[in-house]
Amino acid sequence: MADTALQRTELPLTYVKGIGPRRAQALADEGIVTPADVVLRAPYGYVERSAAPSLASLVETLRRPDLWTVDASMAVRYTAETSVLVTVIDVHEQTVGRGRRMLKVYVTDHSRARASLVFWNAIDWHRKGLEKGQMYLVSGNPDYDQRWGELSFHHPDVQKIDEEDLVTFTSGGILPKYRLSQRMVTSGITMKVMRHLVATVIDDALALATDPLPEELVRRYGFLGHAEALRELHLPTSMSRVTTALRRMKFEELFLFELLLAARHNSRRRPERGLPWQSKSPRARTVVEQLPYELTGAQRRVIHEIMTDMTSGAPMNRLLQGDVGSGKTIVAALCMLSAVDNGYQALIMAPTEILAEQHYQSLTKLFDGTDTRVVQLVGGQRKRARREVLDKIVSGEANVIVGTHALFEANVDYHKLGLIVIDEQHRFGVAQRAELRRLGIQSHGEQPLTPHILVMSATPIPRTLSMTVYGDLDVSVIDELPKHRSPIRTHIVFESRLPGVFDHIRQQVHEGRQAYIVYPLVEKSEKLNLKSAVEHHEYLSQEVFPDLKVGLLHGQMLWYEKEDAMKAFLQKEYDVLVATTVIEVGIDVPNATVMLIENADRFGLSQLHQLRGRVGRGAHVSTCFLATKDEFRYKVSATNAAEERAAAVVRLRTMEETTDGFVIAEVDMRLRGPGDVLGTRQSGLPDFVFTDLASDVDIIAEARREAFALLGSDPKLIRPEHAIVKDRLLRLFDGSAAFMSVA
Repeated sequence: MADTALQRTELPLTYVKGIGPRRAQALADEGIVTPADVVLRAPYGYVERSAAPSLASLVETLRRPDLWTVDASMAVRYTAETSVLVTVIDVHEQTVGRGRRMLKVYVTDHSRARASLVFWNAIDWHRKGLEKGQMYLVSGNPDYDQRWGELSFHHPDVQKIDEEDLVTFTSGGILPKYRLSQRMVTSGITMKVMRHLVATVIDDALALATDPLPEELVRRYGFLGHAEALRELHLPTSMSRVTTALRRMKFEELFLFELLLAARHNSRRRPERGLPWQSKSPRARTVVEQLPYELTGAQRRVIHEIMTDMTSGAPMNRLLQGDVGSGKTIVAALCMLSAVDNGYQALIMAPTEILAEQHYQSLTKLFDGTDTRVVQLVGGQRKRARREVLDKIVSGEANVIVGTHALFEANVDYHKLGLIVIDEQHRFGVAQRAELRRLGIQSHGEQPLTPHILVMSATPIPRTLSMTVYGDLDVSVIDELPKHRSPIRTHIVFESRLPGVFDHIRQQVHEGRQAYIVYPLVEKSEKLNLKSAVEHHEYLSQEVFPDLKVGLLHGQMLWYEKEDAMKAFLQKEYDVLVATTVIEVGIDVPNATVMLIENADRFGLSQLHQLRGRVGRGAHVSTCFLATKDEFRYKVSATNAAEERAAAVVRLRTMEETTDGFVIAEVDMRLRGPGDVLGTRQSGLPDFVFTDLASDVDIIAEARREAFALLGSDPKLIRPEHAIVKDRLLRLFDGSAAFMSVA
């Protein structure tokens, strides 16, 4: 988090020896303008000579059984960065493929093992900077080719080790490592320059630093002071002290962020803006009594939590999360019926027309006999049909509205909108959700009444994210699957074994079941060596399954073509449906028991879990096959970095080992980072400097508990001992509060 409270002076960094205008501009491009900015750019790691592994030890580790034979939790380690001290013994450039240049730098170390550093970009720059006989610190993801017995690093960070660094190492010192952008590197800012900059400005930067944590908290947790912790991170005296300092700084930035969330959470509990609401819902009771199955205990608990919110007299802002197939939609449907019984409209917004159509069909069927009128509003409707729907909405004739982005267009006027349900909330931006809320308030005329908001996640959200990004929402979790759901068996298969998978599909079809075959592309691409749905639909229907009915569904089809294809599959007109990820969500065909995902190594973990959730929705045992190339098992191709392969292995092994969406969500975040999991642009996720959301769950929980407790005792932060933290909050989050008030 940028911290403008710590500014010694307006003097630019060019006053530091070695930082000229060009380097200062490169630093400014990274948000480093003042001494305070310098010390708040934390090291991303440290190097101790005694702790640095040797090349021989890396080979020994990576020569263990193929990654495909180890469990996912063990394989995650192979995505971690490693730093080694090496000496260059040879530099060799070669041309591969269609004239593409590649630089290979051969290195060794005290263990006498060898490795290669492989570069595909900035070859001239690397060749000039890497000298034979010179020692370097290499940081990157090591890969060991099982077939050729070669240890390599692809595009590692390389830092020259001079005599001063060697003295530091030999005396047991610790060197901090800083992330350097390409602009910084090309401007001549090396790791050594960065360390010199920090050492020069740190005294000035910390001289006026104030501690935002209340003294009572610092005392109770035994934290280092703010300035002391920052000094230890940049000028480390021991790794144990670094760990202590880092925990302190993580707590600080999380505590400030959770204070903001607590303030937003408290502001939403003002009772004057709530809707009058009664808990009894005859329509919902009728539907529950007609269900062919019993609601799970988790579903009943969550419904009680939601109804408690809606009858509290305050606007609800609640996140409903649960695993694929846990029954989130029926919970939302019963809450929408409660809105109708209370005289309000309810709407559910989906990210795609095919999912909106699925919701419309299922809700219409579910609400049959309850005198509830359901309408659908999507962008692909004809003008006349759209006009009729809009008239029913504004008159109040429509009770439940199902739609896509069309729901918040300017010409939509609601009639006493009481409940907004947002499905797959991560697909919608903050501004879009805010506009729906505004339209809901407007629908009540002159009364300043705010509708209740229920957002649903497509898959479970890691606990750390639910406490940060969604920390100002109340969270309900469905942690129990319906008893009528069948288990899903998952297997990794290599392409040479696909005939056996096809035999399994044919056997299932002969037993009356159906199957999905999913491809990453709609049509064949010259740039990507991936399979396509259109090409393989023809191959499968003519060569593999000439005796079966094979359908096709992909995202480039018109909405009514997609609808026709899904209806045909649901009504068993197709035995096999060849598709792209358009079937990722919302498709409910209980008779489908087999899914084959081609090029599965190219899909994200969350996406794989969503796709697998399309089977196992009935009473029959289901199977999901994850297919990948045979060659992928043995080596990394020239264009495929080691970490990419390792991450793909972890994704597939995780899928094979568990169907628990909460476990999968945690692994996904460890692999991709929270920003990629959420979609940073829409998530409202701050740029944490010290915190690792993938692993700091305990610190997040502590910071959240203390922040909510502090605002509980001093809601406006008016006590003298809270003056510094209040000032820091105002500086940190000025201008962002409006967005944080949206679910």
